[in-house]
Amino acid sequence: MVRRLRLRKLFVYLWVCAVILAPLRSSALDLQSIEQAAADYRNPNEHLEEMFRAALLDTIHLAQYAPDGTAYIKTGDIPAEWLRDASAQARPYLYFAKDDSDVRKLLRAIIARMVRYLQIDPYANAYTLDYRVWEEKFELDSLAYPTTLAWSYWKATGDASIFSGDFSTMLDDVLITMQREQDHPRDSRYRHRELLNGTGRPVGYTGMIWTGFRPSDDACYYNYLIPSEMFAVVALGDMAEIERDVYHNIVKAREAKALRDEVQRGIQTYGLVLVPKYGYIYAYEVDGLGHAILTDDANIPSLLAAPYIGYTTPNDRYYQNTRRFLLSQDNPSFFQGHWARGIGSYHTPDHWVWPLALIVEGMTATTGYEKQDVLSQLLASDPGDHLLHESFNPDDPRQYTRQSFGWPNALFSEFVMTQIQGTAEIPMGDTGDLEFRSE
Repeated sequence: MVRRLRLRKLFVYLWVCAVILAPLRSSALDLQSIEQAAADYRNPNEHLEEMFRAALLDTIHLAQYAPDGTAYIKTGDIPAEWLRDASAQARPYLYFAKDDSDVRKLLRAIIARMVRYLQIDPYANAYTLDYRVWEEKFELDSLAYPTTLAWSYWKATGDASIFSGDFSTMLDDVLITMQREQDHPRDSRYRHRELLNGTGRPVGYTGMIWTGFRPSDDACYYNYLIPSEMFAVVALGDMAEIERDVYHNIVKAREAKALRDEVQRGIQTYGLVLVPKYGYIYAYEVDGLGHAILTDDANIPSLLAAPYIGYTTPNDRYYQNTRRFLLSQDNPSFFQGHWARGIGSYHTPDHWVWPLALIVEGMTATTGYEKQDVLSQLLASDPGDHLLHESFNPDDPRQYTRQSFGWPNALFSEFVMTQIQGTAEIPMGDTGDLEFRSE
């Protein structure tokens, strides 16, 4: 009798598991074009072959369809999806989307989930599979990333079906939140225990958008984070184009463009600092009251990544001045060891280098020599699993943080495709009509 009861319980348990897991099993990822691209990749450097294949396939291993038809991408060894990370993890698959309907389906499902996230809480930066807020660290880039991903998908495929009524509502939420945070002390009720006094340090009005946290998830010291302001400029330009050309809403398009122009004037007025030996360079953070931090962080958006995110060009003189400073010992976040040299993060051990920053250096390099130099350092960072990690000791790459971290692997696959193989880059936006300050 006892045995029959146990068997019955086991049967019920297995049946419940089958019912719950069936939707996930039936919608398992099957992306033939990406798997074929990984299998077909050839390079005289066998180590590069192995690392590229592992990097390109990494998002397949971290993504899954959910029962509601959306797609969820966990960041790696943390059971949550970051809006920023997931957007970056999905980005290399844009290069296959035009010719592969399964890839388009996945990207549409990824974007649809982000739309729901931002309607739940535009101040949250990370969510779980069941739509619970994992963290509510307000990071301006978390509003920009889904917008630019959708714009890039549209431009890469010509598929405007992602622009639903829900997407329009998401754009409204993003714009309203950005406008509210232009005058944080007066208009915002956002508070977080990791910020000074819950609200952050005093700021002056600049036209830029206040943000509580950096893309590293660390609290800002000064709350106008220039790289995120740059990315907001790109995203607001994308939003204006979508409103105008897809939704045919001229009023909203003008509103987005007006905010974009206000943020841009703020960057050019408050974000540039005159530094001996370098000239005018972009600060990392400012407060609008005359204070600035001169450094960078490996997480993207970063100052080093300004051309990659579409804000400026690699040859822009202010960017070149800033780049020379960032890749020098004058930058307090630049570290050098036996195997690598590059930018780290205050989020990880001091003097450790981040592959993300190395890849961005290669993505924004203007010479083939620098690209190859970066590639050599990235290959040297491999601790033996052929994957890129969060950060590593440049004197001993076997010491690293994050066993699984999808973002640098996705970015590495994009780096190899565009900078080594010569595939045309897919932009994040078009800021060609922006006005930049002249000396």
